Amino acid sequence: MPAEESDPLESGELTLIGQITHASNATLVCDAVEGENTVRCVYKPVRGERPLWDFPDGTLAGREYASYLVSEQLGWGVIPRTLLRDGPFGPGMVQRWVDTPDRHADDTGGLDLVDICAPDAVPEGWFEILRATDMDGEPVALIHADDPRLQRMAVLDVLINNADRKGGHALEGLDGSVYGVDHGICLHTENKLRTVLWGWAGTEVPGALVVDIAELISSLEGEFGARLGEHITSGEVAALYERAVDLLAAPVMPRPNGHRPIPWPAF
Repeated sequence: MPAEESDPLESGELTLIGQITHASNATLVCDAVEGENTVRCVYKPVRGERPLWDFPDGTLAGREYASYLVSEQLGWGVIPRTLLRDGPFGPGMVQRWVDTPDRHADDTGGLDLVDICAPDAVPEGWFEILRATDMDGEPVALIHADDPRLQRMAVLDVLINNADRKGGHALEGLDGSVYGVDHGICLHTENKLRTVLWGWAGTEVPGALVVDIAELISSLEGEFGARLGEHITSGEVAALYERAVDLLAAPVMPRPNGHRPIPWPAF
């Protein structure tokens, strides 16, 4: 009987490839290597987390993992496979790297699912979120596609109370799925939703997603709630439960509350 295939992301040696220098916290690109198997990944060591005034120190990796667990419990697969493990700079989060297509080589006009364009060039059916001026004083529009894969991400963000859904955190993979990354400042007890995905504000949540939310509520009442409690506080688990209950009772996407509803920078 053949031996089980090893999982480099979980137990492979992390070899440093580079660093994402524009990230707020230490974000390293690594190859996880075990035998002949290699998986490209992002590694964020806890020791590289920048202190925040409103999130406890050293908790961002756990929030990334807890957000992944919620996505998986819902069955949505929005967040790439994410684990907590040791690495060359100590314990941290590792997440499978998402390869994306070359937008300038396809027939989409070079636009990503979330992008910026001239106000008179917004594609038909896309949402215009805001208008601003660029560094040259030219008008630009922040836009995103009316795409059900992106809409599912927006609903997940409401549930996990994502405080930092930038445009660059929504990635369309080569496999055709849309993935969200960078969930270190999620799952707070206070409302901190900041996102570029406001296109569905005030609209009903699709029925199939509502069914999944109902099942999440049931799981939070059982073992899954206890499992999350290993990575976030009991109060944060309770707040997640309350957000899910509220969304189930009134399945309508929230509107911006007027207090910095979009993260900055937006990308």
